[in-house]
Amino acid sequence: MSDGPHNKPRLATIWLDGCSGCHMSFLDIDERLLELTARADLVYGCLVDAKEFPEGVDITLVEGAVGTAEDLHKLLIVRERTRVLVAMGDCAITTNVPGMRNPFGPRAVLERAYLENATINKQIPVVGLPPLLPESLPVHACVPVDVFVTGCPPSADRLFEVISGLLDGQLDDAAQVSKFG
Repeated sequence: MSDGPHNKPRLATIWLDGCSGCHMSFLDIDERLLELTARADLVYGCLVDAKEFPEGVDITLVEGAVGTAEDLHKLLIVRERTRVLVAMGDCAITTNVPGMRNPFGPRAVLERAYLENATINKQIPVVGLPPLLPESLPVHACVPVDVFVTGCPPSADRLFEVISGLLDGQLDDAAQVSKFG
């Protein structure tokens, strides 16, 4: 897969608009994380102190829907630098809970959160709040996705099975990948 140090595949995770439940399932792989890190270099994600998404990533697990301009920008970079992109969990696949805002639009959501439900300092922030997209989008609406792993969140066993299958080269063709969709 990779031509990096020790010729191990490079694995990454990112978190967009979601609750982090998928990353919790990833962490719930527990001691099997050691097995994965023996087989792949974890180069970006919740367990790695990397500030920028690296080049030449073999597998990236993407959690969450695309809800902000910042999410979209990050996802475009990730797709460009990743060989196999995995939509991890229902938010990444269908928008799930983040998509509940779609019928109302971003302005109504911001007003509800920062004006109607606030008791002090009633104002919509202009600093530190990334612009919301008109709708929350599934990952595949923005970039090509290679593998879909359903669940809210998917189980640790399911994530381990998918990652292991990808590392073993068993999920490289569309016929095999679709069984996880």
